[in-house]
Amino acid sequence: MKATAKAHTNIALIKYWGKRDETLILPTNNSLSLTLDGFYTTTTVQFREELTEDVFFLNDERILDEPYRRVSAFLDLIRKMALREGSYAEIHSNNAVPTAAGFASSASGFAALAAAGSRAIGLKLSEEELSRLTRQGSGSACRSIYGGFAEWQMGNEIDGSDSYAVPIAPQEHWDVRVAAVVLSDVAKDVSSRAGMKRTVDTSVFFDSWVNSIPADLNEIKAGIMSRDFTKVGQTAEANCLKMHATTLGAAPPFTYWQDSTFTVMQTVRELRQQGIPAYFTIDAGPNVKVLYLPENEQQVQETLRQVPGVADVILSRAGQGISYLDEA
Repeated sequence: MKATAKAHTNIALIKYWGKRDETLILPTNNSLSLTLDGFYTTTTVQFREELTEDVFFLNDERILDEPYRRVSAFLDLIRKMALREGSYAEIHSNNAVPTAAGFASSASGFAALAAAGSRAIGLKLSEEELSRLTRQGSGSACRSIYGGFAEWQMGNEIDGSDSYAVPIAPQEHWDVRVAAVVLSDVAKDVSSRAGMKRTVDTSVFFDSWVNSIPADLNEIKAGIMSRDFTKVGQTAEANCLKMHATTLGAAPPFTYWQDSTFTVMQTVRELRQQGIPAYFTIDAGPNVKVLYLPENEQQVQETLRQVPGVADVILSRAGQGISYLDEA
């Protein structure tokens, strides 16, 4: 049994930063994202009777150690759902995402793995079921099941049964663009998981961060529905800054930003002063994502490319949800 699925990354406009359950990956707050067409993962899963363990290839390289264990453990969830314990798979995954550099490669990676793995083993899951499953591999991945704007509902149940993403507005609802400003393609010193846990456990700012989320969500969803770019951009930028402030209140304090991160942020502010609506958001890494409208694409791109320390600027539109490319 074999299936191939493609999933796109998403950029959180209202951030997920904090877990109430580490094992089930249950968040401390709802989050909201835009799926992007410019970054994606394509994964093929084939269950083969002769295998005695899973075999995982990423970008044609055999993967072992902790990344392998995460993938195999996730497939265990799929095997359990299908009552197929003891069935092993060969996984080939190709990432068009800079891994571990703040571009949420785990989101597209686990979404594609969940879709291909569940389809290959014979499960026919709804989008809600697939999102719930995907969440257990990587929290933000549950939002990549959908195109356009999606909200991950934190839920209240201890078993996580009500924690999954729901669509807010489809890909075609609004042509919002995102420029991914690549400053560094090296792995982070503090992983997202480690940084998140340190923040939850020690940051003096964490409770205030969680308490601010409901108002941000209401504001940004109203902006999305009315296509109010200023409202969406201002809310996303402020939410990003609040999230990163929690890391400075952790013990020991840490930050994902570099000098060039600050320079890009200031450049975006200068674009606004020139009358060009643009807003930044930053995940757990140094790289900056800039929201803008189609009519300003050329000037935004040219301006960002001139910033010292910028290695690349990759443009994206709203992306689609899960798609299945090959199946047998």
